Amino acid sequence: MTATDFSPQRTLTIVPIDTPSLGDRSYLVHDGSVAFVVDPQRDIDRVLEVLDREGVSLTHVFETHIHNDYVTGGLALAKETGAAYLLNGADEVSFDREPLHDGQTLGVGERIQVEVVATPGHTFTHLSYVLHDQDAGRRIAVFSGGSLLYGSTGRPDLLGEEHAERLARLQYGSARRLGDLLPDDARLFPTHGFGSFCSATQSDAPESTIGVERSSNPVLLHDEDTYVRELLAGLGDWPAYYVHMAALNSAGPERPDLSFPREATPEEIRRRIEAGEWVVDLRNRTAFAAGHVPGSFNFGLDGSFATNLGWLFDWGTPFVLLGERPEDVSLAQRELVRIGIDRPVAAATGGPEQWSDRELGTFGQADFPRLAEVLRERQVVVLDVRRSDEFAAGHIEGAVNVPLHELRTAQLPDGELWIHCQSGYRASIAASMLAAAGRDVVAVDDHFGEAAGAGLTVTSGGA
Repeated sequence: MTATDFSPQRTLTIVPIDTPSLGDRSYLVHDGSVAFVVDPQRDIDRVLEVLDREGVSLTHVFETHIHNDYVTGGLALAKETGAAYLLNGADEVSFDREPLHDGQTLGVGERIQVEVVATPGHTFTHLSYVLHDQDAGRRIAVFSGGSLLYGSTGRPDLLGEEHAERLARLQYGSARRLGDLLPDDARLFPTHGFGSFCSATQSDAPESTIGVERSSNPVLLHDEDTYVRELLAGLGDWPAYYVHMAALNSAGPERPDLSFPREATPEEIRRRIEAGEWVVDLRNRTAFAAGHVPGSFNFGLDGSFATNLGWLFDWGTPFVLLGERPEDVSLAQRELVRIGIDRPVAAATGGPEQWSDRELGTFGQADFPRLAEVLRERQVVVLDVRRSDEFAAGHIEGAVNVPLHELRTAQLPDGELWIHCQSGYRASIAASMLAAAGRDVVAVDDHFGEAAGAGLTVTSGGA
């Protein structure tokens, strides 16, 4: 999404700052002189670069809620720039901030007004921020956080299943409130909904308005009971690292250290693997299968790196990053600090020949036609590591379903494991972990949509 300008006379600009790996957006809004930011990610240098590029001063940092899917950069950004840090006064936090309440209106510069609207549902204290253009004399946009999203709403179960139905009903009322408050042409700017597990469902829409949502979003079309019933029935699992995010955000996270780690030697890498620590290979799955440090895990930067690693990671475990280039390690560091996994103990660049003092590990890769051939020749275990909802929608007959995030605690059948997912990325993660545990594995690097055409029987139903 690109910057959005309002009014031909005096430009009011909204700059989205995307974090596609987590499915989130932050926003910077300015009038050419002063700016405010909504829901900034922890790597605040991205925001500082936009401020410098646009030539504006930051005066306010707003949080819509205490986030459950990433570590905020709000407090650090406010400290860095001298801006006011604002969030719901009912949120229990351990740092100084300016408390907000429903119905409050704040001026940002001479032209911008921000109206605070209580929109509980994603959390009990969730706020949305309605943007007023004083020149236009009307409400022109809303920053809805995890409330009203594109074609959906934020999920209501992250605070515990015991609160899910109550929050779902609050979410319904909050979305209806925004729909009633804003005109059809008002722009909608949510924080979640671009792949984030904070969204109840996903949409491919790059942008939207209140009018579009009023004609298409279930929360604005259905009655309350129907919305709540369908919302709760459609919720799947969410990443395990979410349980750490609210506590970190309530404590007031500082700006992360993104300096390059010290160099790891092959001997240290081996020693750390033997001690049960994590050594993470950032290369793509084909390169990893062809040769890797024995005992290392493959989380390639070409997929949902942080989400999957955070879901499986033993919180607090020392870890080493291995990348072909220094910039690969730096990118991985940036992705990980966003979810509170800070400072690898070491890193190494180059290739596995420089990282290992032992013979390299390997495992096979195949496609679905090859799997079909093998199943006609001999018995192997087909392991499907997709989520249970994906498996129920369609799976290979006879496959064993163990979602990737449950793999480390699962009891798997004996025998050769042919592992697949939807596209190959999660299969390689699973194969690397199982190979490290001594299992005989083959990673299926193919899209699941090709399975039936390869001659495999695809059926549907529960695991």
